[in-house]
Amino acid sequence: MWFLYLDESGDLGFDFVNKKPSKFFTITILAISGIDKNRALINCVKCTINRKLYKKKNNASELKGSKTSLEVKKYFYERCKNIKCGIYALTLNKRRLYEKLSKDKERVYNYIARLVMDKIPFEKAITRVELIVDKSKSKPEIQEFNSYIMRALKGRLDPKVPLDIYHYLSHENAGLQAADMFCWGIFRKYEKNDSEWLEIYNQDKVRYEDLYLP
Repeated sequence: MWFLYLDESGDLGFDFVNKKPSKFFTITILAISGIDKNRALINCVKCTINRKLYKKKNNASELKGSKTSLEVKKYFYERCKNIKCGIYALTLNKRRLYEKLSKDKERVYNYIARLVMDKIPFEKAITRVELIVDKSKSKPEIQEFNSYIMRALKGRLDPKVPLDIYHYLSHENAGLQAADMFCWGIFRKYEKNDSEWLEIYNQDKVRYEDLYLP
């Protein structure tokens, strides 16, 4: 069974005059094969939360790349570095995007997500594939995203291999929290020219990482 956790860093705001949106937008997929490996990854997230983050009463803590110290990130990675998984990511240079497209944010999001998925070897999948997405869309947008991805993967997945797509809030899903940690490191490389966290896992985990519209 394949588990694909899709998360993003940055935003899709394009008003660089009156507001302060991010300059870049990164979509990352953390891919892991096997129920045991997926369970091990989830346990790493939970262990890091329990041992390194303060749990507020009635409000479970979660791992967030933007809010977690480098020390905690290193602790998390030490516990999951031996779990076989792959990171696939694409970062959009928002200033290079056509003005017309900048007004259709959902289309941009879906397209970048599909470009990342193009790099994942779905042809090798022989068991069920679960795509778990950080929930940030309305119900109609979720339906459009799911349909778009299903169409894109139809010719690459064996018809006997089921594909399920789920949308969860990040605090509900430990796998999404792991994806967020790695995604933030890639985003930070472009947004702040800071690769300190990325360099820790880049060589062992990153299978594809590129800049769209450099």
